Amino acid sequence: MSGIQVMPLSLSNQIAAGEVVERPASVVKELVENALDAGASQIDIRVEEAGLLKIEVTDNGTGISSDQVELAFERHATSKLHEKDDLFRIRSLGFRGEALPSIASVSELTIETSTGKAAGVHLKVKGGEIIAQSAAASRQGTTIVVEHLFYNTPARLKYIKTTQTEMAHISDLINRFSFAHPSVAFRLLSDGNPVLRTAGNGDLRQAIAGVYGVSTAKKMVKISAENFNYQIEGFISTPDITRASNKYITLVINHRVIRNFRLSRAVERGYGSKLMVNRRPIAIVHITTDPLLLDVNVHPTKQEVRISDEDELAELITQAVRESIQTSERIPKALDNMKANQQIKREEKNQQTTMEFNLKNRNPSQAMDSAYLKEEVSPLSFNSSSFFGGYESRPSVGHDEENPVVTAKKRMKQKEEKHVIPFPDLEYFGQMHGTYLFAQNQDGLYIIDQHAAQERIKYEQYREELGKEENHQQQLLVPILLHYPQDDFILIKEHMNELNKVGLYLETFGDQTYIVHSHPIWFEGDQVEETLREMIDFLIENESISLAEFREATAIMMSCKRSIKANHHLENEEARQLLLDLSECENPYNCPHGRPVLVHLTTSDMEKMFKRIQD
Repeated sequence: MSGIQVMPLSLSNQIAAGEVVERPASVVKELVENALDAGASQIDIRVEEAGLLKIEVTDNGTGISSDQVELAFERHATSKLHEKDDLFRIRSLGFRGEALPSIASVSELTIETSTGKAAGVHLKVKGGEIIAQSAAASRQGTTIVVEHLFYNTPARLKYIKTTQTEMAHISDLINRFSFAHPSVAFRLLSDGNPVLRTAGNGDLRQAIAGVYGVSTAKKMVKISAENFNYQIEGFISTPDITRASNKYITLVINHRVIRNFRLSRAVERGYGSKLMVNRRPIAIVHITTDPLLLDVNVHPTKQEVRISDEDELAELITQAVRESIQTSERIPKALDNMKANQQIKREEKNQQTTMEFNLKNRNPSQAMDSAYLKEEVSPLSFNSSSFFGGYESRPSVGHDEENPVVTAKKRMKQKEEKHVIPFPDLEYFGQMHGTYLFAQNQDGLYIIDQHAAQERIKYEQYREELGKEENHQQQLLVPILLHYPQDDFILIKEHMNELNKVGLYLETFGDQTYIVHSHPIWFEGDQVEETLREMIDFLIENESISLAEFREATAIMMSCKRSIKANHHLENEEARQLLLDLSECENPYNCPHGRPVLVHLTTSDMEKMFKRIQD
């Protein structure tokens, strides 16, 4: 082994770059954060070949004085920290003093900057070494051009994805910056073609419209809450506007976009059972707090933040979402829903077309390996990739195939709130295909999914019964014998306490057999043994499940299996009783899997369809 020696500066900068500069989007992030810290109100980002060939960021911020530009490329040089106590009250986005020297060490970088009070300076850096310097115009602000990224570290290029994927990361990054800083005007161009432009007028809803489309922005609901430590502001989508991934939840704390799985889950918890299974909301949540309650220095890229009293903050977010959803319209309007879905599809198609146009019209002399273009990217990934989200999307499945454990974990430790908007008085008048019920009132036509309606009714009944302490029992005239393999027999014995707490009392009866003498009184008489086996089998399959999850999942499973199915014709009185029972539910608008129970066609909708009135 060779002797100990101090590492060359160029090598240490490249090592730091490995932590800070993972991909072109990392460079864009650091440069945009510097521009924001400089007080810029206008930031233009131009990229070529998804940033691998060229990244240019121009701002109108305060600029850097000519005598300090060279110092900015020294490691750990910073204008943000002066003493150790500053680490505990960080208000800036960049402060570690690693970004510029790290980027310069793996690229060819040019900076032109001025404070506007004197002539500016033009500096060229290659591989971390300053190779040229000259005077420049006195326009206030800074322009940094990064070219040939990773030219001297070719191994890093092996981990770069397709140009589509890399551009998706950059686009997602600027989208989230526009949410975090709605007062700043952002402009993003890819190979000369516009990708995103925001007004920078401070209107967060307008920034949302620029990213997700006008139709989505109109349906976003404002949230607001505060306690002694935290203040919450932002917008969330109504339960009918969802996506397959939680990448669409943007968390901003003191204007810094962060990743935090617990806070993202807190947003979802606020919806209760109003979201369809495997669907996630769109949300932009701004959190304001004293910097003393944060530690933003736990990750090289500063995407993860340690938060004091995180449980308190999570509960505040959940409560803010719950209260906003409570007061929003809960019955989907059929025609509006169809129009919104068509608009979303059109917007997604336009985004994909823009991406394809950008890629097809690149300069052929600058084209990357054509094999890169074979990797497919979903249309929405262009606008909302996972640079900050970081969580894999899961495929959406039909509610009948949903694993109750997943749903249970989603609903665990939640109490359905009483609905604020009263359930409408409905007059039943018919049924279609033994599946849909028709009712009316002065506001128009309501179509009810009878299976979803009864599923909600039974779910609330079972959930209440499973949570009761007394567990009243009905004695069996003939005991039920349950025989299991030895491994399952042992597992059931280990979980006997959980079974007792939901009213199942099993006694050993010889080797590998249990005997049951009674059952909860709410079991349906002709399905006692089937229900017993279903609940026990479910516990065997999900042995690590908690009691709360077991109760929740059991209520969901039983409500689905015990509810009327499609093609089941109801008598008029049965249908009317179903609607009456539904109106008395805590949440009559969604089944426990999140599907809508009923939709509404207004009288105006009907008149438009038949051209009695014009749109």
